[in-house]
Amino acid sequence: MSQDSSIARRRVTELIREARVCLLTTIGVDGRLVSRPMALQEAEFDGDLWFFTHADSAKVRQIRVNPEVGVAFSDGRRPTWVSISGTATEGYDPRRAERWWHPLLATWFPDGPGTPGLTLVKVHVSSVEYWDSPDGGAVSLLGPARAAVTGRPPRPGENREVRY
Repeated sequence: MSQDSSIARRRVTELIREARVCLLTTIGVDGRLVSRPMALQEAEFDGDLWFFTHADSAKVRQIRVNPEVGVAFSDGRRPTWVSISGTATEGYDPRRAERWWHPLLATWFPDGPGTPGLTLVKVHVSSVEYWDSPDGGAVSLLGPARAAVTGRPPRPGENREVRY
């Protein structure tokens, strides 16, 4: 892996950690795209994302039929976006569930990591595209206005595609 690619992967990890909540998009049995908010677990990002869910949920049924998924992150504090394509699998791993358990999850899983029907969804990432505007929100929002005055296109920040 090149140094440039390594730097891009580190930036993807930072952007994901900052956003923490994402939209997980699956393909319904009727072919339509279905998105729902999910909280990412506190795991080292090594090319896999992990989520707690219920084994009998629609998302798990959809993943079993078609494992191709999309995961989208956006940080509301500044204009950054991460779009991930990957393949999802489902399975309960008690060691991971125990290690990644957070008390806020008790809202959905009242018996903790031992909640009946609790499972984990793993998304193995195949590619990522991200948009990162290090200048901050105000500068990014002013970009189109500046472009109208100067006649030069706005600087939207960095846009990169990263393969895993």
